[in-house]
Amino acid sequence: MQKVYLDNAATTQVREEVIAKMQEALALYYGNPSSTHSYGRSAKTAVEKARKTIAKTLNAQPSEIIFTSGGTEADNMILRCAVRDLGVKTIITSKIEHHAVLHTAEELEKEYGISLLFVDLDSNGNPVLSHLKELLTKDDSKKLVSLMHVNNEIGNITDIDAIGEICKENDAFFHSDTVQSVGHYPWDVEKTPIDFFTAAAHKFHGPKGIGFAFIRKNSGLKPMIFGGSQERGFRAGTEPFHNIVGLEEAFVSSYENLEEETKFVKGLKQYFVEQIKKEIPAVDFNGFSGDMDKSTYTLANVRLPFDKQKGLMLLFHLDMKGIACSKGSACQSGSNMGSHVLTEILDDTELEKPSLRFSFSKYNTKEELDYTVGILKEFAES
Repeated sequence: MQKVYLDNAATTQVREEVIAKMQEALALYYGNPSSTHSYGRSAKTAVEKARKTIAKTLNAQPSEIIFTSGGTEADNMILRCAVRDLGVKTIITSKIEHHAVLHTAEELEKEYGISLLFVDLDSNGNPVLSHLKELLTKDDSKKLVSLMHVNNEIGNITDIDAIGEICKENDAFFHSDTVQSVGHYPWDVEKTPIDFFTAAAHKFHGPKGIGFAFIRKNSGLKPMIFGGSQERGFRAGTEPFHNIVGLEEAFVSSYENLEEETKFVKGLKQYFVEQIKKEIPAVDFNGFSGDMDKSTYTLANVRLPFDKQKGLMLLFHLDMKGIACSKGSACQSGSNMGSHVLTEILDDTELEKPSLRFSFSKYNTKEELDYTVGILKEFAES
């Protein structure tokens, strides 16, 4: 049976050079980075090298990069500390954010009594910027806006430069979950007016369990995890050195090969969109995911012309044929609820039809896409 992995928005295959780097770190540099002897100093030097490398690529300061266990921790840390330390009384977000943001904001509303406001979305799922301006001028409370750069389910690209300017004009903090963006798009934090954003290595061919937060210098945030003085006192706990060097290697490889790999993966998506339209003409694309300019080149979210009963068997059928894809975010796969993103942008009739997210990487081929579209066509005709 052919095996095809098209769930790269959930996680990606780790690059060979990343595995080699991590193996070397585990075997040779096993000292605690906080220890003062040579073993510890060697590990600490590598941790700081990784921080400087990432900062340089982002045009940030090394002190603005804080290593975390991933995007979820980083999102939680930033939102919680903003409310606790910065006097934020209002969080403005959207109903199609990742649950790492939505659930955190909901808990903060319960715990601290903050106001939680949702910006309107257009029919394709993009935030309505005129409404964002209205919310920012609603009262004089200190506000934080949290809107993601690339939506993890429908792939919409949000204009974070425009949002950042709006926030700056209204003296509001701006945070963005950029987990689907970092490693796939160039960044310059001196040009983008943003206070905080987050990244996860496993979204760009690195290891799971490691990511980072960008926290603009002099932000005023204080630690959420207390203990030792690691991460400049901002996040206590022994650094997972092998994961950090793996993150660095994946990050460097992604940006050194960004132009070439973007062109290749974009070609795969374009081919997939063309082929599925050709073989299943009644297919629809959710959000802007079928638009090569308005959505990320890494995924397509398709709505297939099957009834609800037939649709229930679709994901299982694809899995039996060796094809891995998803209904939406892997983080909610244990839930019986449907996609909160699609629920916001589709009507009841559209929601009755099965939607699937196919996401692509440098390791995929056109032959795999032909096989996948062929299986979908067979299923449609059965």
